[in-house]
This record gives sequence, C-alpha cells and structure tokens, in this order.
Amino acid sequence: MSISMSSASLPIFQTALTNLKHLLAKGQAHAQAKKFDASVLAQYRLAPDMLPFTRQVLIACDASKLCVARLSGLEAPKFDDTESTFDELMGRIQKTLDWLHTVPASALDGTEQKSITFPVGKDKTRTMAGEDYLKHWAIPNVFFHVTTAYAILRHNGVDVGKTDFLLGPNA
Repeated sequence: MSISMSSASLPIFQTALTNLKHLLAKGQAHAQAKKFDASVLAQYRLAPDMLPFTRQVLIACDASKLCVARLSGLEAPKFDDTESTFDELMGRIQKTLDWLHTVPASALDGTEQKSITFPVGKDKTRTMAGEDYLKHWAIPNVFFHVTTAYAILRHNGVDVGKTDFLLGPNA
C-alpha cells in the first residue's frame, strides 16, 4: 500500500514545527530561569559561517510552507522575516502551522510526478518530480534546520533531549 503525498508531508511538517515551538518555549524558560536575555540564544550560531538560531527557525517554517505551496499550487503566506524574539519566532511557527492546517489533502495528493522547480542558493534552481522533491529535498531541509536549532539550544545549556525533539509538547 502506498502513502499519499498529503500524509507524507502535512503531518511531518506539522509535527516538526510543533516540536520546534516546544524547543523554543524551553529555550525561553531557560533564559528566564538563568536571568539572561534570550536574544543571546536567538543570535547564536554553531559556527561562524552558519546562520544564527533565528534564521534556522525562519527557514524551517519557510521550507515547510513553500514545499506544500509548490506541490499544491496554493499560494503560501508571505512573512516579513523580522522576527527576532522568542515570542515572535513562536508566533511565526504558529502562523505557519495555521496555514498548513488549511491545506486540503486533495491539493497534495497526486502530485508525485509534478515538476517542481525551486531555488538552490542565490542564483541557481533545481527541478525534481514532486515525490523526489518532498522526500529528498524538502523534508531533509526542514529537519536540518530544526536539528540545528535544537543543537544551538542544547549547546547553550537548555535542557532539551531527544524526546523533546521527537515528541515536543508530548515529551
């Protein structure tokens, strides 16, 4: 039995983003408990050439919504990318989740062979079949950025673990 494009995308992205929001809540609580400004975490990078925590969150949201939009043909909401606080980042995640919940399964199902062209870097594009795009580009991209956000928090002493990453608020 095969799985549908909707079941292979929407719940995956919704779970990843819900769990990311949970990680942010734990990061914010950690900063409050330790009495430091959470913006220190928001601007933290694992390496000088990596994007900061804030961008990891924004890209995880964008990668989710843009994948679903490209596959479904629906227009994704546009956000200003001005979020800088943990509250604003959690709001961005919630806005993305709210939009994902409006996408009907029928808009995604049957898009396995749809040709998807998407940007790769600043001046290149790549084209893949819908199923390949979902499985080999979009989902790994979302998990890369959620994992990097998790690693930044963990590296900075936030008490998060594998169950927080996998189960989020149900940990």
